[in-house]
Amino acid sequence: MFRLVDTHAHLEDLEDLEGAIRRAVDAGVVAIVTVGSDYDSSRFALEISGKEDHGLRIYPALGIHPWSLNQSKTESTLSFIESRVDGAVGIGEVGLDYWYRDVRKDSEKKKLQQSIFNALLKIAKQHDKPAIIHSRGAWKDCLDMTIEVGVEKAIFHWFTGPIEVLEKLLEQGYFISATPAAEYSKEHRSVIENVPLENMLLETDSPVNYRGLEAEPVHVTKSLSAVAELKKIAENVVADKTTENASRIFGIRI
Repeated sequence: MFRLVDTHAHLEDLEDLEGAIRRAVDAGVVAIVTVGSDYDSSRFALEISGKEDHGLRIYPALGIHPWSLNQSKTESTLSFIESRVDGAVGIGEVGLDYWYRDVRKDSEKKKLQQSIFNALLKIAKQHDKPAIIHSRGAWKDCLDMTIEVGVEKAIFHWFTGPIEVLEKLLEQGYFISATPAAEYSKEHRSVIENVPLENMLLETDSPVNYRGLEAEPVHVTKSLSAVAELKKIAENVVADKTTENASRIFGIRI
């Protein structure tokens, strides 16, 4: 059995969390990073972290998702994240999404996303935490802002952007994480084919629905199989390297 890490899940949204953990353990998942997208989910991540169930450990990341911005609550959530960042393994899920409700055409909403993302990147930089980045439709801006702030460790989750942005991302030593969409998404598959295993992690983004499959951490095995198939590398090699990568970037013992 492989030792696997699901580096990006939203455990607070799983209907059967206990069952999902049990199924993940049975499949060889040894660690899960549960990411925050607002105040409540970031607090949940901290509360559930540190618990170990049959050898599986849950680690927290704290963040504000670009879909979750609320000007009346954002400042207090930022303060909460900064006050609890030492108990987290990463800052995420954070980033920009120009496809969300046509933000690209709304300059005020775009500026708000950029302002909050910049603040969160600075927290990641100041506390030497990896930033876990959502970059849909805003791939270049996300990368440019991350570089400008000087963030040394970044994971571009479920990356589907253009190759020229990917190449610059890799030059910085940043990572991408592969999801079960690697089984069928043309853009995501192209990215994986062009990313060295040294810069790759596995994830599920649970409970995202992949063509009728509501994901949970056990489905990181689908990410594993898709990466192995695309890169023509044995699954055990992909499992070992991506787990090693996760241990190193998040500073966790596996």
